[in-house]
Amino acid sequence: MTDSEVVFESSKRLGYATLNRPKALNSLNLNMVSLMRDQYLTWAGNVDIKCIVLKATGGKAFCAGGDVKAVVQDMLESKFDYGIRFFQEEYALDHLVATMPQPQVALLDGITMGGGAGISINGTFRVATEKTLFAMPECGIGLYPDVGAAHFLNQLPGHMGMYLALTGTRLKGVQVKEAGLATHYLASHQLPSFLQELEGLGSKAGSSEAVRQLLSEHEGKESQPEPSGLLDLREGIDTCFAGSSCQAIYTALQERGDSWSQDTLKALHKGSPLSQRVSFRALRQGVGRSLPDILRTDFRLSHRMVSGPSDFAEGVRALLIDKGNTPAWRHSSVDQVRDQDVDLFFSPLSPEEELQLADSSAQAHAKL
Repeated sequence: MTDSEVVFESSKRLGYATLNRPKALNSLNLNMVSLMRDQYLTWAGNVDIKCIVLKATGGKAFCAGGDVKAVVQDMLESKFDYGIRFFQEEYALDHLVATMPQPQVALLDGITMGGGAGISINGTFRVATEKTLFAMPECGIGLYPDVGAAHFLNQLPGHMGMYLALTGTRLKGVQVKEAGLATHYLASHQLPSFLQELEGLGSKAGSSEAVRQLLSEHEGKESQPEPSGLLDLREGIDTCFAGSSCQAIYTALQERGDSWSQDTLKALHKGSPLSQRVSFRALRQGVGRSLPDILRTDFRLSHRMVSGPSDFAEGVRALLIDKGNTPAWRHSSVDQVRDQDVDLFFSPLSPEEELQLADSSAQAHAKL
């Protein structure tokens, strides 16, 4: 393995992209995003590459998200260009993953959070293993679930997406498939044989149906884990997180009063009230909208999280830079957040600042 932060290889009609920053849990930085975008554009125009496999080194993490510490360290010095460019490039990559002509198989064999979800969940196939640990923990650091989350979380059953977005709840192993985030579940030791057979498909690896069938065959070779109990929580999740506002969700949980709702309230109280209000609106407004529309809204939100009044810098400083500190959020509760505070994040940027997106075929053609 080279020193490159992302390693690219091709073998028997497959393109392999391997995240290679294990000491940082393969967190995405601007260099990694740029490397991936360039290579994916090359593959998009290469008729010999039929399928893309996205995986990671280190054995612990697939991708623990974006490297927000680098963004915030600049913000603390009143420098905003890096953060704005990072989110701009990241969302362009997420869109590229979603519009590639080839199917992508992401092997979520480890920690998968935030930005790691963006480059995988927006793709064709996502394979969870017993090592998978999934979360969208952004409200806990004063951000919001971005990378198209208002698109893919809204596709989960019931109000599971809102629950995961506001609480940052961690899903383990087969729970990631039960929630609808992973398309398949394989034991970690099955991955090498699956990849060998995927290579054996040759040109058929370009068929999503052929890849889906192969994944299903490998699922059937070993007994699947017993149900985790996650879906037993659906009634409570759907009842409490169906509320018309963040305040209504808090009230529903308080009135329910069982151990699950009390634990859920504890999780909510750790997050930024401002971020929760922004996240709630982003998900509710995202219902039925396309991924490109969602990503354009994400960029408006992130642009203002970086350059305007938000809890982002404080959350990252307290929890990831100084580590273990209690963040001093701008508001003590969601009730104190004014509607106009939230409105600001969603208002349009200037035309030249808005996120510009093109599908993979157009970008690949432009690169030639």
